[in-house]
Amino acid sequence: MGNGLQTRMFLLAAQLEPYHVAIAILVFFLVVIGLIFVFLFGKYFNLWLRAFVTRARIGPLHLIGMSLQKVNPNMIVDAKISAVQAGITDIPTLALSAHYLAGGNVTRVIRALIAAHRARIELDWDTAAAIDLAGRDVLEAVRTSVDPKVIDCPDGRNGRTTLDGVAKDGIQLKAKARVTVRTNLSQLIGGATEDTVIARVGEGIVSAIGSSPTHKHVLANPTLIAQAVLKKSLDSQTAYEIVSIDIADIDVGDNIGARLQADQAEADMRVARARAEQRRAEAVATEQEMQALTQENRAKVVLAEAEIPKAMADAFQSGTLRALQN
Repeated sequence: MGNGLQTRMFLLAAQLEPYHVAIAILVFFLVVIGLIFVFLFGKYFNLWLRAFVTRARIGPLHLIGMSLQKVNPNMIVDAKISAVQAGITDIPTLALSAHYLAGGNVTRVIRALIAAHRARIELDWDTAAAIDLAGRDVLEAVRTSVDPKVIDCPDGRNGRTTLDGVAKDGIQLKAKARVTVRTNLSQLIGGATEDTVIARVGEGIVSAIGSSPTHKHVLANPTLIAQAVLKKSLDSQTAYEIVSIDIADIDVGDNIGARLQADQAEADMRVARARAEQRRAEAVATEQEMQALTQENRAKVVLAEAEIPKAMADAFQSGTLRALQN
């Protein structure tokens, strides 16, 4: 029974003409393409419809291409819709996909652009994407630009709690400052970090205290220190712009000048003692030399006295002594 059915089908296929075979192959491919279209339509229709309704301008081919490139189409569509709804319409879809493939955070960059757009801050897609790829939190940078943050100087994490400076009268002052900064987006890439700002402000405060004539002058006008520091443009080449510097606390420390004078007096006394000891040692050495010279001269006298009897004996033997007696 089965062999007969196969024979009939073979005979029927043999009776078909070549164009019938071509039509059958074409119909088969059309059916396959239709099934693929139905599958893709069912998978990406909702995303495409959302993008179409919100005027995000993301075509179905773009959605398919994202899947082939292993890009999350849902994230890209959501980010593009958010940007368009916020009034940012100049971001290409390919740029979003490229940033995702580069390892960037597309959602964070779009949120940063929206925040900057609402705050009327100049920030384009290329700059925001570069900041994100550089490892900086671009959203936090925009927030800090809108709402400046306050940082303590010095940073207590380094173990120091005060900035110690010495006025010209020798009195030590211990100061604490609070620095208000906002992000400078134009220098965020390559700009110095928060630690540099803290170090520069600390150096400026110590220098301002050191240039003050007296510590009383600093205690009476602490704002003069802040003004002197602000005039130095310490925020140049940094990722921040210094808004203000406030002296939170300032205390009187040790009398460094008196301590230095006491140390200097002690050192001078030690030097004087050393010089006196040197002179005493020289005098003792000179005395010992004179004593040695005296002993040497005495030895010479004894030797000379010893020669007298010998000379008298020689004179007596030679008869000279008798001649002298006559």
